[in-house]
This record gives sequence, C-alpha cells and structure tokens, in this order.
Amino acid sequence: MPRPTRAISALIGIVALLGMLLGIASPAQAAVPDRFGFALWNGAAVVPAGTFPAATTVVPLGVGIYQVKFAGQAFPGGVVHVTAISNGPRWCQADGWGPSGADEIAIIRCFRAGGVPDNSGFSAFFTTASGAGAGGPYGYVHTQPTGAIISQYNAVGAPNSVTPLGVGQWSVKFPGIGSGGPIDGSVQVTAAGSAPTRCKARNWTSNPGQQEVIVFCFNAAGALVNSRFSVTYQQKTSLYGPAFPPKYFGYLWHVPGAGPATTNFNSVLGFGANTLIAAGPGLSLVTFPQIGFLPLNVQVTAVGSNSNFCGMNFPWTVSAPHLYVRDVNCFTNAGAPINTGFTVTANSRL
Repeated sequence: MPRPTRAISALIGIVALLGMLLGIASPAQAAVPDRFGFALWNGAAVVPAGTFPAATTVVPLGVGIYQVKFAGQAFPGGVVHVTAISNGPRWCQADGWGPSGADEIAIIRCFRAGGVPDNSGFSAFFTTASGAGAGGPYGYVHTQPTGAIISQYNAVGAPNSVTPLGVGQWSVKFPGIGSGGPIDGSVQVTAAGSAPTRCKARNWTSNPGQQEVIVFCFNAAGALVNSRFSVTYQQKTSLYGPAFPPKYFGYLWHVPGAGPATTNFNSVLGFGANTLIAAGPGLSLVTFPQIGFLPLNVQVTAVGSNSNFCGMNFPWTVSAPHLYVRDVNCFTNAGAPINTGFTVTANSRL
C-alpha cells in the first residue's frame, strides 16, 4: 500500500483531533439537527441520488482512505456512520471528523477481510444536534474506549452514559427517551479510529425509563478490542433526528427472521411495512415501500455477539415510490457469506 503523504497524514490527524476536541460542546440551537449530510461513493464518483448537500465531495487520499467534505455543514461534535458498498467482504469506519472553514470534513477508511486497506464504495452519514426538536425518542454518542463521551445528544436533554463492561464491550444508556419495550426502534454503530476495527450492536433494550445499547468492537482478527465508536438510537424519527419533515424514512431489524413489529417502521405506512427476503448466501433484499424519494441515505449495522459484519452489495435503487436495498450482505470474520443479524435504516432528505 502506498504510504499517505505527510500532508495527508497531517490532515487525518487534524480532523481526528477536531472530532475529539470540538465535539465536547456545541452552542444551543432551536431544532434538530444543527447540521447533517450524507454521501454515496460508488468507488469512482459521488452519486447525486445518495448525496446531500449537492456540493459534497469525496477525494481518495490513498488505498482505502477517503476525505468526505460535507459542503457547508461545519459544526462541532456529532457522529459519523459509514457502510461499505462492495460485492466482497469489506467494511468502512470513520477515522475522524471536524469543521474546516464552512465545511465538515470526515476521513473514512475501508478494509477487506483480514484488515488490509482496500478501495471500496461506501455510504457515509454525518449529523450533529443540540437543543430541542427531535422527532421522536432519539440520541447519539461518540465516545472514547474509557467511556468518556466526546459528543452526545439526547432528545430530552438528559446526559447519556457509556460504561465499559470489559475489553471491547460497553453499555450505552439514553435516559429519558424510554418506551414500552422490550425492544423498540433501531440503532446504528460505527467504529472510529485508524486501526482496522468493526463495531456493532450486541443488542439493545427499551423500557419506560431509557434505551440501552450494548456495543461490541472487534479487530481484524475477530478479537474484542477497545475503540472509539459512534452509536445512534432512533425511534419513529430519521437517523438525523427530525420527523415530518422529513416525510420519508424507515428502519428494520433482521434477527435473523423478523424482529418485533416495533423494530420495523415506515414513516408512510407505519409499523411492520418494510419487508426482507433472502437473496442468496448472506444476502437480503430489503424493500422500503413508499419512501423512495431522493436524495436519501442507507446505513447498515450488524447485530449480535459474534464478529460477523455487514454492508451492502450494491447501492440502493428506487422504483418510485419504493426503495430497494439490493442487497444487505453479511460475512464472517474470515469473509465467508453468512446469514446474521443486522439493522438497516433509510432516510430521505425530503
């Protein structure tokens, strides 16, 4: 692999530092989000149908290293999620992110099974929020491995918490945004850092007092490892916080098999409307009816206690008004296709 130039290495370090230092606090705003953006990179170019704002760019910096510039979205804090798009066993993670002038800059790293840097398509997502205005039970955390929170949001203003449970294991609690349970809504988790690392939801639970997400992170060998990570919880709201507008969003949990109706939501049709069918070994075709309005973003997170990981085989497609994720693909740590648990969330700008 070619070594990044000193300038590239310096940029990566600066963005990571900004993401850590500037993410500690942000000024109060009237509504969620303060800023957000998403980008769809097909391996050669930015795809406008999956990108917002339109001027957002992706620049390769080296093998498996990308700079995403969310145009005009500079703001301290927030979280970044990213999902690899490849027909092979790939994953992507966020190295660091932070403001640069008027723009928000995120550094994305992608790897193939074994932890070797590798060029890949991906779907990247950034949001940052403060104050009131979330459309439903909603919150996020960007945290150090120690449990020290770098940036956070909670729809009712309560302080979230991160408690280490052991190497590569954490309990993340979102107090005050509880629900009837036992499992409601959806979660997305993304590793943060330069070493090849994958993070996922071991599971999550809902009760009237809080939402709790158990996060596991793994290194390239499939062993539990301490890492920075971002986790977002959403319920009847988009992944970037508001609802109605946007009018078109949805999420689904594949257990494997269908999860509870309260983990399958469609903003047009309500609970249980999204569908999943097996499309081959480790492949799942997910249909989100009535919410296929561009531009939009799709993210996938593996769920379970093992080191399996998931992405997307191809970029999603729209046959108006329906959205098709063709397909979620999941792999063992060694890169073999496997049917395993995952969450998938789709979020339109409209």
